[in-house]
Amino acid sequence: MTRLNWGMIGGGDGSQIGPVHRISATMDGFFTLRAGALDADPEKGRAFAQQIGIAPDRAYGDWREMLAGERNRPDRVDLVTVATPNATHYEITRAFLEAGIHVLCEKPMTVTVAEAEDIAATSARTGAICAVNYGYTGYPLVRHMRAMVARGELGRIRLCVVEFSHGFHADAADAENPRMRWRYDPAQAGLSGQFADCGIHALNMASFVTGENARELSADFLSAIASRKLEDDAMVNIRMDGGTRVRLWTSSVAVGSFHGLNIRVFGEQGGLRWAQQWPDQLHWTPLNGRTQVIERGAADSADAARATRIATGHSEGMLVAFANIYADLAEAIHARREGRAPDPAACHYPTAVDGLRSIAAIRAAVDSAAQGGDWVDARPPSLRP
Repeated sequence: MTRLNWGMIGGGDGSQIGPVHRISATMDGFFTLRAGALDADPEKGRAFAQQIGIAPDRAYGDWREMLAGERNRPDRVDLVTVATPNATHYEITRAFLEAGIHVLCEKPMTVTVAEAEDIAATSARTGAICAVNYGYTGYPLVRHMRAMVARGELGRIRLCVVEFSHGFHADAADAENPRMRWRYDPAQAGLSGQFADCGIHALNMASFVTGENARELSADFLSAIASRKLEDDAMVNIRMDGGTRVRLWTSSVAVGSFHGLNIRVFGEQGGLRWAQQWPDQLHWTPLNGRTQVIERGAADSADAARATRIATGHSEGMLVAFANIYADLAEAIHARREGRAPDPAACHYPTAVDGLRSIAAIRAAVDSAAQGGDWVDARPPSLRP
């Protein structure tokens, strides 16, 4: 498979997510980092880009300069990753899609439903892929859970319980730290804080595994640190379009929880349990049977097999999960170029429509919380009957 040219916007020196993308995107040799506008400070961005091997003429000061420099190059970037603050996602993503350049956008894809509708429509109109980085769906055993549900091994799904909790923003004395302050600032984060930051990972995972989407929801938001304008804790009940009920809790003030992304799925014929902190084991309990542990590398689905890199008993983690999203995108891009259907096991990357559904759910949760937990339609306007 020919290497594809890759560019990055944001994710510069000191970024939490930037190194994860750079390692994961290049792990399999599918992409080479060729261009970047990596920092809000143009000179810092240019210097850091050159430091990590980007040629000086492709080390850009900002995303507009990058778009102007790349769009007409014969060797232009094939894919751009957008890893900037939430409020900038829409303008950057739309501009690159209009240029026919594929985009992987960090979540949330936009901050308003109207923007998300436009991104989904722009991707469909231009034919440029817009993926959204719900990277945890790249874990092999998460993909195996999806396969087990789709094969009917759990029977009808009754209930899905998901959470994404941590305690790293629990210290009120640290509330002005720039690395966390922006997450609770409506001007940079949008309508929602913790639910938009982590809760939609949990919601997307529930949708990914069950194959169902949010129809309506009821939410309760809490700003445990009173100075925050946006919530740092949320409890959301969701009715899915296939009948499954989802119970979702997300928090950034859960002291003692380090990265609590967990999912439990309960069906008529059995239940599944997986935790991101222990990603290589999936617990499966058949109805009236004993709990079994399915090890990564021993799961009997093509989806899990394609996403597994090393032998059973050796740990894989977040870098490989993200790398699986990039591997899916590489296959999708090559398939389009070659006029063929992509490998079915590579068709699980989250799309602009998934991003749109998430933004609609955020809007609904904000409205529901403001109305004291009233049930609110969680579907995007374009996807309602």
